[in-house]
Amino acid sequence: MAKLAQGAKYRGSIHDFPDFNPNQDAEALYTAMKGFGSDKEAILELITSRSNRQRQDICQSYKSLYGKDLIADLKYELTGKFERLIVGLMRPLAYCDAKEIKDAISGAGTDEKCLIEILASRTNEQIHQLVAAYKDAYERDLESDIIGDTSGHFQKMLIVLLQGTREEDDVVSEDLVQQDVQDLYEAGELKWGTDEAQFIYILGNRSKQHLRLVFDEYLRTTGKPIEASIRGELSGDFEKLMLAVVKCIRSTSEYFAERLFKAMKGLGTRDNTLIRIMVTRSELDMLDIREIFRTKYEKSLYSMIKNDTSGEYKKALLKLCGGDDDAAGQFFPEAAQVAYQMWELSAVSRVELKGTVRPADDFNPDADAKALRKAMKGIGTDEATIIDIITHRSNAQRQQIRQTFKSHFGRDLMADLKSEISGDLARLILGLMMPPAHYDAKQLKKAMEGAGTDEKALIEILATRNNAEIRAINEAYKEDYHKSLEDALSSDTSGHFRRILISLATGNREEGGEDRDQAREDAQVAAEILEIADTPSGDKTSLETRFMTVLCTRSYPHLRRVFQEFIKMTNYDVEHVIKKEMSGDVRDVFVAIVQSVKNKPLFFADKLYKSMKGAGTDEKTLTRVMVSRSEIDLLNIRREFIEKYDKSLHQAIEGDTSGDFLKALLALCGGED
Repeated sequence: MAKLAQGAKYRGSIHDFPDFNPNQDAEALYTAMKGFGSDKEAILELITSRSNRQRQDICQSYKSLYGKDLIADLKYELTGKFERLIVGLMRPLAYCDAKEIKDAISGAGTDEKCLIEILASRTNEQIHQLVAAYKDAYERDLESDIIGDTSGHFQKMLIVLLQGTREEDDVVSEDLVQQDVQDLYEAGELKWGTDEAQFIYILGNRSKQHLRLVFDEYLRTTGKPIEASIRGELSGDFEKLMLAVVKCIRSTSEYFAERLFKAMKGLGTRDNTLIRIMVTRSELDMLDIREIFRTKYEKSLYSMIKNDTSGEYKKALLKLCGGDDDAAGQFFPEAAQVAYQMWELSAVSRVELKGTVRPADDFNPDADAKALRKAMKGIGTDEATIIDIITHRSNAQRQQIRQTFKSHFGRDLMADLKSEISGDLARLILGLMMPPAHYDAKQLKKAMEGAGTDEKALIEILATRNNAEIRAINEAYKEDYHKSLEDALSSDTSGHFRRILISLATGNREEGGEDRDQAREDAQVAAEILEIADTPSGDKTSLETRFMTVLCTRSYPHLRRVFQEFIKMTNYDVEHVIKKEMSGDVRDVFVAIVQSVKNKPLFFADKLYKSMKGAGTDEKTLTRVMVSRSEIDLLNIRREFIEKYDKSLHQAIEGDTSGDFLKALLALCGGED
């Protein structure tokens, strides 16, 4: 079993088996493999119930009793993924890592992801044990083999990590933090080309505690996370390695939760990755990985393994997992803190919101108005000029251009644009030309007119706008359509959904901080309405009204505290429970509110991703989000997009749209991450 620091809490899922008898276990395994066929159930049950240290004792007893190598016998009796998993469990951790690296660099091609995962995540002690195990098992020098199989800056960073010399002193010098931030900034953002050596030295040698402070200070100083600079300055396997190092510095358990999720999502399973992580983390931090997995992906690791694998292989993986966090009473109380910390990282008060469109320097509305008139005069239209001007001016500047256009030419710029451009480009450009409140009002009107209602658009706008924005929308709606927004919502929606939307449309959300006592009461209301509290304290109708009041009127900081108290009280994430217990439009609007409170840029990143994934593109949603967030938080949305989907928003737009619409969207996007 892995050594624990003094006073540390054991966070593995596999423990020493009580009343352990290695001779008895060796006999049981021999019996399970004797004769025709083998008792795979007995093998997996025994091996996944023993710690690694105990398995080594069993190997020794097996050899003493039968003169045979247990691992060789298991290889002979078992096959495929199940064999790989069981044999991996039988090796000491360092030898398991050594075998994975040997496989990664043997034969044609290199499994760079395996090298990255192991060398970026291991402690100094684990690295030293790995190097010794590799030498012992293969009579070769690991550093020489990696040099022979890799190249460039990727190779250099691997070799630095392979030394196992990362500083371990938790005493941090503020001066050195500032110096490292400056050195990284000068090596990347401020330099023509990149000084990779600085990135390698600092990220490869400084202590974890020191680097966490460097990352925080880097964000404060430069306005962008270190990950964004790495993506902008580095490339290929070197970039992936450095991002993995950063993730492991921030949270090794979160890094592995993400690796496990990606190993099982989509078509096909990356079994080698799944096996390697489940084997090597089962006695180190599997409980932490499970907590983060459940909080981040709204499903338990157990349930994902269960749905993605089969047979004895599945049973063995589930044993290593150690429990289902979707089952009642299984979700860990510690996850409350994990969840709260994750939400706090993206709270508006902690992360500066930035748009991609800013006021143009040396703005000249006369020149812009004349250039637009020229672009639309005569035969043909100069779309490139229209796109360039309108996507590179702030909304306030566009309103000045409209006024100047009318003053100079006695013409309505919006009407001229409508007659000259069409389709998706017209929707985008005309949307940019409208004041934000009038644009939102129009989107709400369109969502309610004609046959059928676009509930998703209503939810997206009303669940995410702040009080000032909501009040401006109400005024714009009344001005443009001579009807109150409340009356329009009343006539086009019904039931609880209508009540929720009207509540949101009043723009009366509290704007203060959190009230801890009130947060506990609000969390109790949520627990009771979602039917997971032990002692209901009121009738259902009253509870529903109170729950709606909590989500629709409490301030964002207060709601973050409510969500934390909810997990402490129930061991569940409120968003997950809403999805499970509710249905239809009511569920969708409550989920949108919760996601917006947790991390609004991530909510919009998800909307953009869904508008472009699969066959066909939802151009209306894509346009609406790009227009409405371009001056508010589109830069933050871009960061969340690439973090969650492993591709940039720029790449997604490029792969899913075309022509002038594509050009305008990319201009709004503001850059490639």
